[in-house]
Amino acid sequence: MSLGEVFVSETVGTAMLLLLGAGVVANVILPKNKGFDGGWLLINFGWGLGVFAGVYSAYKSGAHLNFAVTIGLLANGAKEYAPGVEVSFASTMVYLGGEMFGAFLGAVLAWLAYKKHFDEDADPAVKLGVFSTGPAIRSYGWNFITEVIGTFVLVFVIIAFGKTPTGLGPLAVALLVVGIGASLGGPTGYAINPNRDLGPRIAHAILPIPGKGSSDWAYSWVPVFGPIVGGALAGLVAQWYVV
Repeated sequence: MSLGEVFVSETVGTAMLLLLGAGVVANVILPKNKGFDGGWLLINFGWGLGVFAGVYSAYKSGAHLNFAVTIGLLANGAKEYAPGVEVSFASTMVYLGGEMFGAFLGAVLAWLAYKKHFDEDADPAVKLGVFSTGPAIRSYGWNFITEVIGTFVLVFVIIAFGKTPTGLGPLAVALLVVGIGASLGGPTGYAINPNRDLGPRIAHAILPIPGKGSSDWAYSWVPVFGPIVGGALAGLVAQWYVV
């Protein structure tokens, strides 16, 4: 598989993930939606099913969809990121590029789907919340720890899935994301994916959204570096724990 094919695969898969993930958040929190006030569990399941769709869409490249997963596999000592894709600096950057572009693209598509609702009067924080995460209680150090823990669970269990025949495939990862959101998502909104937060935050900054307010760049490092650290730790721990 060529690196160009990897880029396209990761772009398509991550765009699908963000379109459905940001879409369910928009449905629940933006005004005048049929799903308005649908609740936290609807958001959890929407993101889980977004992962499900994204993994199937990017199966050719191993469906990382998340730079924390890529880093976790690297830390775990993987020789290939997917069949025929050797681990190298070039392939790592291609995964990052596809994941970032796909996340940005998916967020833009979600904005287009909900354009008229974004045009309605709403708290700027609500509009930003469709694109990126934010803490329930702002405490950068503790928010960082929450993201590290949530991403550790995600990447560690994904690596375990890869070494044990679950028979569930993408559904297993989707249910894992639902579980992380339901159990660990409250403090920060569970980015657990640097691309999922940064790509859409850039889209929020660029798009002509009425009354959108700040993109909260002061917080943006938490959902980027927390997942990267959590993914790397998961890969390292899984080296000696997961047989």
